[in-house]
Amino acid sequence: MRKEDKGIIIEKIAEILREYPNFYLVQTAGLDAEKTSELRRACAKADVKLVVVKNTLLHKALEQLEGDYSELYPALAGPTSLMCTQVANAPAKLIKDFVKKDDVLPALKAAYVEETVYFGPEQLDVLATIKSKNELIADVVALLQSPAKNVVSALTSGGTKLHGILETLSKKEA
Repeated sequence: MRKEDKGIIIEKIAEILREYPNFYLVQTAGLDAEKTSELRRACAKADVKLVVVKNTLLHKALEQLEGDYSELYPALAGPTSLMCTQVANAPAKLIKDFVKKDDVLPALKAAYVEETVYFGPEQLDVLATIKSKNELIADVVALLQSPAKNVVSALTSGGTKLHGILETLSKKEA
């Protein structure tokens, strides 16, 4: 491969990594054509971008980005696929479901999720249960709304009780 071509590929990988805040490094070598197609379809359905990359080119792309990705460099050995996503736990759930079905690859090498590095396949359960920033914000908003809803509910139910009492009293006198 020519040096110019490598430069273009490195820039494309860096562009993909800039677009997605979360990415997983996964070993997919060993999957046959049918399983690979099935994985690609599952990724497309879950809005996960799957790209097979050369480790040296990915390493150089990571060096171009802002931030320190040096913790991920040991995972750049052997065949590597890059799973990029906006939703932090989507690839982990996808991998777990895929492995559960057939007890085959893909195997998690490492992940960069919510600015944290997770290393090794034993982190898959943790990653599958992690909540994204949007999910956490929704939980906080729901918790903040709960007391306000209780106050409004108490006021409206009290108002209907008072209205019912007044209506009953007015009917008795008439």
